[in-house]
Amino acid sequence: MSNEKSSLKSTIAVSLTNYLDAGAIVAGASGLTLWKEYLGLTEGHLGLLNAISANCLGAAIGAIAGGFLADRYGRKAIYTYNMLIYMLGVALIMIASSFPMLLAGFLVTGISVGVGVPASWTYISENSEVGNRGRNIGISQMAWGIGPLIILLLGTLLAPPTGGASGGLLFGWVERLGALVSGGTLSGAALNVFSSRIVFASLVIVAFIAWLLQRRLDESAEWQAARAEQAVQPRREGTFASFGRLFTNKVNIRTMLFLAGMYLTWNLVCSVMGFFQPHIYETAGGLSNESANLLAAGQWVLIIAATFVFSLIVDRVNQRWLYALGVSFGVLAWVLVVFYGIGSMPLLLLFTLLWGLQAGISVQSFYALWASELFPAKYRAAAQGIMFFVVRGLSALWGILFVYIYGEYGEGFKLAGIIMLCFFVVSLLIGTIWTPDTRGKSLEQITRERYGDDI
Repeated sequence: MSNEKSSLKSTIAVSLTNYLDAGAIVAGASGLTLWKEYLGLTEGHLGLLNAISANCLGAAIGAIAGGFLADRYGRKAIYTYNMLIYMLGVALIMIASSFPMLLAGFLVTGISVGVGVPASWTYISENSEVGNRGRNIGISQMAWGIGPLIILLLGTLLAPPTGGASGGLLFGWVERLGALVSGGTLSGAALNVFSSRIVFASLVIVAFIAWLLQRRLDESAEWQAARAEQAVQPRREGTFASFGRLFTNKVNIRTMLFLAGMYLTWNLVCSVMGFFQPHIYETAGGLSNESANLLAAGQWVLIIAATFVFSLIVDRVNQRWLYALGVSFGVLAWVLVVFYGIGSMPLLLLFTLLWGLQAGISVQSFYALWASELFPAKYRAAAQGIMFFVVRGLSALWGILFVYIYGEYGEGFKLAGIIMLCFFVVSLLIGTIWTPDTRGKSLEQITRERYGDDI
């Protein structure tokens, strides 16, 4: 029981990384239209922000470095320093007064998010009991839902009056604080975007708390054992040689193709929705900034509830059919978009419901679970870093292309929906057909079954 409490405690501490990952994405998304008006940005600028953010390329760059560092120096090394980089990136966004400065903030924040992801999923898996790995991954994914919920609620309360709607309940405080900071010179778009600056300030506070908690974590016992085993080998394999075996071992190659394939096709859609959903609701759906954030916040309540259910059952049910159920909700959501659009509130609500269910029984949850199970400890984080680099790097390119398909006012939304639907169908097929048999097995047993002595 004490070990279970310890793993749960460490899971909660590490899960703050997921809170900050999703929080950074949604904080940018909730204020996207405000930054566009304040800095006079185009859809192309927005696509570039998405491409280098925690949603895509920034995280991709950070992940490949973070995976290597976590395997070379330990999981704890990441938690000792990475949150400091995150706070720097968010602070740059908070004080941004030009597009290059905003872009730099998004990039630094994204790199920090990417550095933390392989270490966090690996650490949670290595510190979980056999029957609770899926549960603990599910708990970490709940943090990925709680972050956006809090950020969107805060964005809704602080929202300025746009689209003919009144401002949020706390926008009066935004005006007072903006006047205090600027000496009463803020007005118009400069005042409106101040609400987004406050939202990012909340992430700095959470990141500081996360840094205090995570730097106190014990090192992963499994990583320590793997390093000790390597140290006593007659011909110790160098770090880069071990890293290189990811590309020479056939089991590794097949595993990476499977995981990256199912996760990439899902993430191409979800990266766009994570960053652009409120913006899409405002343009294609015709909602105000406040209403768009409120609807998205309601969706995250549903995501958290669905993720909670996932965490309770994933270690006890057939994972193949649970995976298929979750992705099928996403397929239905995009069928709705392709054939009916989201031009009315009933359609928006139905789409939000289906999207929330798929995001709760998420491909990302299965990816985090399986990616941390299917590789040996000595390059477990590095393998995740490489795949995360590929997935979010390609998502960055798709994010740039998406804004040109979508158009300035959502005129290309149906074509974009057809493409999204195709991506989801591919993810459904890959994950359902090649679901691995790992439930109820220890990480050591999974490694022996898959690799024997060839690791």
